[in-house]
Amino acid sequence: MSERTLTRRAFLSGTGLVLVASVAGCSGLIGGSDIATRQTGGSAPAVPAGTDPEDAVIGLREHPRIIASYGGVYEHRATELMLARMVSKLLAAAGQPATQFTITILDSSEVNAFALPGGFIYVTRGILALANDMSELAAVIAHEIAHVTLRHARARSARVRTTELVDRVITGVLGGVIDANATAERSAQNLAAFSQNQELEADREGIKIAARAGYDPHAAARFLTAMGRFAQFVSAANGGEDFLSTHPSTPDRIQRAINEARNYGEPGVGITDRQGYLSAVDGITFGDSNKQGAIVGQRYISPQYRLTFTVPSDYTLQMSNQAVVAVAGDGAALRFDSAQVPSSTSLADYLRSGWIAGLQPETVTTRTINGIETATGRAQTDEWYFDVTVARIDDAVFRFIFAGRADTSAFRSAAQRTIESLRRTQQSDLAAIRSIKLGLVRAGSNDNADTLAQRMSQLNRGRELFLVLNNLLPGDPVETGASYKVVRVD
Repeated sequence: MSERTLTRRAFLSGTGLVLVASVAGCSGLIGGSDIATRQTGGSAPAVPAGTDPEDAVIGLREHPRIIASYGGVYEHRATELMLARMVSKLLAAAGQPATQFTITILDSSEVNAFALPGGFIYVTRGILALANDMSELAAVIAHEIAHVTLRHARARSARVRTTELVDRVITGVLGGVIDANATAERSAQNLAAFSQNQELEADREGIKIAARAGYDPHAAARFLTAMGRFAQFVSAANGGEDFLSTHPSTPDRIQRAINEARNYGEPGVGITDRQGYLSAVDGITFGDSNKQGAIVGQRYISPQYRLTFTVPSDYTLQMSNQAVVAVAGDGAALRFDSAQVPSSTSLADYLRSGWIAGLQPETVTTRTINGIETATGRAQTDEWYFDVTVARIDDAVFRFIFAGRADTSAFRSAAQRTIESLRRTQQSDLAAIRSIKLGLVRAGSNDNADTLAQRMSQLNRGRELFLVLNNLLPGDPVETGASYKVVRVD
């Protein structure tokens, strides 16, 4: 976890970062020199030959920021190999047979894919879980390749620079409330955003690229429909943002995709390879990653840092890109994250160091809770009251930032109870953490969408999630012997 702005969102031996140099004919891809994996440490891979020097600078600069903002790189060898083959075919179809691209799997449950100048393409675990065959994922990646070849990614960099300037001004006014990591996150979000016209242009070019590579050109419209359904599912849960905030699946956009696909044949043409795709993503992590800890009821448990705490019953806990947030029914909120604090700096001095706007220095106190050193202080701005506690565990410092509109006894009590629950983990805590993976189930002769959906009835809204993940409607027929995605909790 790192210092970041408060957000609300829905849901490396090898790395998941695959370097692809396509070759004419797309032959000999596996086992040769055309595919390599790279560790995320050190410099990013080389950018496509012949690109503008500024493209190289943008891609190399933003690549590590993107990885940090989206939970790191995800490793799943079968998926990496599938992506390497697919990208090689798509690059050849795009007229880039000698171009080197880097495609990275991000360890994020968000449904997202985007590209940077200089040949950097990113897909999340979330988008891999939503696609249902090779052609749907190929449509996504071809769309992102189109953004790169059409130079869309370079065109938006001016907006990113403007945002960074604004952040620096705000930082100066508010005394460091916005930090470098927050700026990096906003930069990453802006880099993932294109204009509506750019999206439609990339749709057309991406469908052409996918069709030339032999994939079903109608997959783009199918996947846009699936994204729209998933957005509704997520919105009903908590109103979080997703891929549709920058890639809206409007009826008009879907119809345009259908019309464009008809230029390359009617539905049913081209490669889909549904079973091959499902086999490649079988077993990938679904939802939030346990690398950043786990939420079990009202508890947050971190195996990495060996700590746990519990929030009051009226707070809803969720993960948010290397932080933990909780929101109460009355609008009060908690953010839990970590900070870089030298061991020579006392926690009380850190609280007084200027990163908290409106801190009341006289309120700063220190104490030991369950053997853990802590310091607490209060702050007030025009609209908010803050109760802030920092805790040092081994060499790491963690921050609890409670914010409320009113300085009520309930607000203070919630903060105090949460802090007093902080302790080191025990084996029973770690045993409560469950692994959530994407799995496959085969349809029997008497099955339909409803009977298969019952396999996930133990999950909250599991039946709805099954239908969305498989792009099925209630009562839809299923193919006997075919595989369908389920979410398994181990």
